[in-house]
Amino acid sequence: MTGPARSSQNAQYGLLTSIANEAGVSPATVSKVVHRRRDVSEATRERIETLLAEYGYVRVWEGGAGRPRQILAVFRDLAGPYTLEVVRGIVESAAEVGVHTTVGTTSRSSIGQWLQKSVAMGAAGVVIVISALADRDQRRILDQGLPVVLVDPLNAPSADIPSVGVTNWHGATTAVQHLIGLGHRRIGMLAGRSSSLAGSARLHGYRAALAEAGIPYDPALVRSTDFDYGEALSAARSVLDRSERPTALFAASDVQALGALEAARRLGVAVPSGLSVMSFDDTLVAAMASPPLSAVRQPFRELGQEATRILLNLADGRPPATTRRELATELVLRMSTASPRSEKSGRA
Repeated sequence: MTGPARSSQNAQYGLLTSIANEAGVSPATVSKVVHRRRDVSEATRERIETLLAEYGYVRVWEGGAGRPRQILAVFRDLAGPYTLEVVRGIVESAAEVGVHTTVGTTSRSSIGQWLQKSVAMGAAGVVIVISALADRDQRRILDQGLPVVLVDPLNAPSADIPSVGVTNWHGATTAVQHLIGLGHRRIGMLAGRSSSLAGSARLHGYRAALAEAGIPYDPALVRSTDFDYGEALSAARSVLDRSERPTALFAASDVQALGALEAARRLGVAVPSGLSVMSFDDTLVAAMASPPLSAVRQPFRELGQEATRILLNLADGRPPATTRRELATELVLRMSTASPRSEKSGRA
């Protein structure tokens, strides 16, 4: 956003700060009154409303006839099937309750700038997806009482900031248990970065399933990459191009699983007869892969619905009963997994 629009938002944000100073309250209290939240005393509300009127402040969503309520959905990027699925879940679920969604990324504006835009635009709040929340941004959210919900945060947020995710540990455990049930004993993993909460939980689930089955953990069969096709392709090749390669690979995301499929193709390893590949996500690309991927399904639509529901309730002064909500995953079996052809791990 540039030019007059940016100047207008900055002016609105500065105005709210000035009103807070004059009223002798925090910016969080002014924000609550602007959003018509209930958790402000009547005397304080009347004082702030008087100042808002004197300064000519106009609530953006009430400035035009029929203008819908608005939320912001901020992503690290808009690349990859996971992001597109979550965008769809948030936008569609918000639209069902008459709320408009503005989608943005942190590649051009920082999270701090998006928080400022949210206040200046009079948005109901912000959903932040797969991003690392800096300490200063967490303090700002808490100090100013900004309605914010996190979806799959990369780092552990404050216990007071609501977040939504899935049962990553349980989903990973279930996936690896299925591979073990098929007869696999040499199971590798394309894990996410250790700094990613979801990636770390999936790795721990993988290790827990191995331990439960009495299978020693072999770090030589595990590679940590970003949720990225190119990195996963290279990592999978390094694991598969071994004299004793695994008979199965568990990937922490669909994108990584696609990299594993391509690595197997280049090495002449047939899937699933020579290598079973199990994924996590079950985005649209999983069913279209060759062969179609067995995967742990994340309930993307429900993630968007839940994040939107919590955010709008928060904006209306109704905090959630718990600040961490985890939705159940589901194992979906397709054609990329099968019993190992034999105990030998030679090439197909």
